[in-house]
Amino acid sequence: MIRLLLTITIVLAMVPAAFAWNEGGGEQEEALNLVPDLENAIEVYEVCAACHLTEGWGTKDGTFPQLAGQHMAIAIKQLSDIRALNRDNPTMYPFALPEAIGGPQALVDVSAYIAQLPMNPDNGKGEWAEGTPQFEQGKKLYIDNCVQCHGETGRGDVEKFYPLIQGQHYLSMLRQFEWIRDGKRRNANPDMVKQIAEFSDLDMKKVVNYVSRIPVPAELLAPSVDYLNPDFD
Repeated sequence: MIRLLLTITIVLAMVPAAFAWNEGGGEQEEALNLVPDLENAIEVYEVCAACHLTEGWGTKDGTFPQLAGQHMAIAIKQLSDIRALNRDNPTMYPFALPEAIGGPQALVDVSAYIAQLPMNPDNGKGEWAEGTPQFEQGKKLYIDNCVQCHGETGRGDVEKFYPLIQGQHYLSMLRQFEWIRDGKRRNANPDMVKQIAEFSDLDMKKVVNYVSRIPVPAELLAPSVDYLNPDFD
């Protein structure tokens, strides 16, 4: 709990205001200005754990993305968008509703909790290992098209609401990339939609393969693949 409190204090200091592509307002704006309730955070996350696991690691098959380590502001935005029907996610929608987890306070609580969870040391990766032509081609695509927003290591930019993609499962990222490219993610950053509009399916797989293989700093990872979240003993 002490680690969670310290982490949340740091994260709160980094919470940004809404930017042009992300109009904010409503629950998102309210949640961003609330202080997390530590006791409620774990209780709210129990609802999420049914799919995303108590560790927040999701599944390698891409059905459920890894939540662990995601920036608090980004998690708040995505939850708010799902609740406001600004992002289509029929599987998650009923579990994100106020009736399931609570109001704006629950959004900041669970988002702060997610942000401090250690990430999976063995995330799902694409098929092309470092050194293969496809890996190198994906790296170039990333540098030419993605690094300006998501950064060299995929850490994103919390001040601009660019998400963490480092350490995410390949198949989960691939699905979201395709939906953004094809206009199925209504809350996607329009700059990204424009940037990747001409990507072929193979380009998409190569760049996502590269991202899935970007190393995550050891201090952000769980100690092993057998790690169990102590909050749910």
